[in-house]
Amino acid sequence: MRSLERLLRPRSIAVIGGGTWCRNVVRECRKAGFDGDLWPIHPTRSEIEGVQAVRSVDELPSAPDAVFIGVNRNATIEVVGALARLGAGGAICFASGFSEATRELADGADLQAALVEAAGGMPILGPNCYGFLNALDGASLWPDQHGLPPVETGVAIIAQSSNIALNLTMQTRGLPIAYLMTAGNQAQTGLSAIGNALLDDDRVTAIGLYIEGLDDLAAFEAFARRAHALGKPVVALKIGRSEASQAATVSHTASLAGSTAGSDALFKRLGIARVDSLPALLETLKLVHVAGPLANANIASMSCSGGEASLIADTAVGRMVSFPALTADQRSALADALGPKVALANPLDYHTYIWGDEAAMSRCYAAMMLGDLSLGLVILDIPRQDRCDPQAWLMVFDAVEAAQKSSGKQMAILSSLPELMPEAIATDLIARGIVPLCGFDEALSAIEAAALFGKPLTADPVHIPGPVLAPRLVEEKDATALLASHGLRIPASKSADSPAAAAQAAEEIGFPVVLKGTGIAHKTEAGAVMLNLSTACEVHQAAETMPTATFLVEEMVTGTLAELLVGVVRDPAHGYVLTLAAGGTLTEILQDNTSLVLPVREEDIRKALDSLKIGRVLQGYRGMPPCDQDAIVAAVLAVQALALGAPVEEVEINPLLCGRDFAIAADALVRLGGN
Repeated sequence: MRSLERLLRPRSIAVIGGGTWCRNVVRECRKAGFDGDLWPIHPTRSEIEGVQAVRSVDELPSAPDAVFIGVNRNATIEVVGALARLGAGGAICFASGFSEATRELADGADLQAALVEAAGGMPILGPNCYGFLNALDGASLWPDQHGLPPVETGVAIIAQSSNIALNLTMQTRGLPIAYLMTAGNQAQTGLSAIGNALLDDDRVTAIGLYIEGLDDLAAFEAFARRAHALGKPVVALKIGRSEASQAATVSHTASLAGSTAGSDALFKRLGIARVDSLPALLETLKLVHVAGPLANANIASMSCSGGEASLIADTAVGRMVSFPALTADQRSALADALGPKVALANPLDYHTYIWGDEAAMSRCYAAMMLGDLSLGLVILDIPRQDRCDPQAWLMVFDAVEAAQKSSGKQMAILSSLPELMPEAIATDLIARGIVPLCGFDEALSAIEAAALFGKPLTADPVHIPGPVLAPRLVEEKDATALLASHGLRIPASKSADSPAAAAQAAEEIGFPVVLKGTGIAHKTEAGAVMLNLSTACEVHQAAETMPTATFLVEEMVTGTLAELLVGVVRDPAHGYVLTLAAGGTLTEILQDNTSLVLPVREEDIRKALDSLKIGRVLQGYRGMPPCDQDAIVAAVLAVQALALGAPVEEVEINPLLCGRDFAIAADALVRLGGN
């Protein structure tokens, strides 16, 4: 591992180039109060932005800790080599035209390889990279304006899009950002290495990620596990849910985005909270910066409006957030604070009877927090200060702070709109230890995420997929035999090369039977599967109508109570991804599925099955007998055993027929590599 200590926390900075971008770096370093050595480098200019310049790297008084390189792509390679020989601590490679532009420039990949070779043991960020901001120490290796103020502690954000990173510096939500990092092409130093280096700084409280594609699965897992061990939450916004987004990602970064199911499963396994928007990312980071991980997602909501109480309750529908019913102690204490006219509930509309009475408001908030709660929300929208007097609203802050101290429970002020939580007020609330949250939807997303952190991680490392060379579809009879060798139960079957042979095979197996055409992946759509054939004549006639010349005849399994899909797909970005879903012909319509990253244990499979809607059927629904869950788990483990022991590209059983005492694979698809 190359140490990024000198690069990220420099005492000397060199800036190479004379364009607008380089002048901005010098200007921003001075503006941020960087008190180390600052050395612009330009072959003809004597000074840049009022700072004396030197003509070349060779004329530097000593090896700089951090360097911003703002010259063209070919010159960047030469400069990186010179800095590496000098012993510089690291460099930002701003130029583009490397691997991210291979569609447009034939030499892009070759130049990136040359850049990495020139760097040798010296860390570089990029290329195609804006650089970074260190708001703790005033180091601004950043070629543009930005909105970060100096901070003493804060969160770190790593973004694989420089423009997204720039936008995040302009947030006015009160979130203290200690580091804002961009990764560019990750040619040498990837997201995982940057994240590990940021974990070393005790002033960093949490890490946010804007991810387009992972650099290295094993390194990312090591980073996530280390963050978990240090108690520093990691929050990720991973793009790539749409086909258009995936195409843009590959084009922009030349990195592998991987599947959404894979990233979701990987993050869950590694204790990383995934959010779906930039506002949710910022609100989650703000919550964990102030409060740390939440023990659970049990919350109380308090407002002086029935509309707000109803809206927060509706916004929580479908989320892993709960408003526990009031206990007797809460009711008694609330009645003392509010009197008889207020209907007591959670969320609570405490009306305006106590508005302006700081002591009464404090008693109300403290009473509400007597339950099993991890967070109390006081909904409060601050009036526009340019047109209104907010003084009566500001009194609520003192009441909330007093309630937080007396109850020992974390409190938050929640505004319904971001513009109703001014930045100065949000900053003041954080200084008081109160969480300022903006927007109902984003706040509840943040609470969901914060409740995920701190739970134990599985000790099993993620299985790293090896290469799969020239994957091919295995004939179904061979696929089922392969799975049977790993312990999967399959129906009795026979192959046939003609309709007559199929009819003869059916008589030997015994009726009823299933007839399948071979060599087709999705048989139902192709008309290549017929069920419940009860005579040799039916089998012969069915075979004559199928679009294949060879067939597989199987026993018809009876007594099925539920059908599942069990699939494993090799996702190079995230590992082998196991999907469990409601199976059969309606799989795509039902969309009842969950995914895990291999390897999994028996208890993981059972929890995953319980999370499915069809899980209620597996357990016995409305008087129906339960399915044999031990047999289902054994079937899933058999699929895993094949995936982990062979060059597998894909395995799918659909359906896995589940009954009172069996789990039988009725159809199997296997793609194996030539290796």
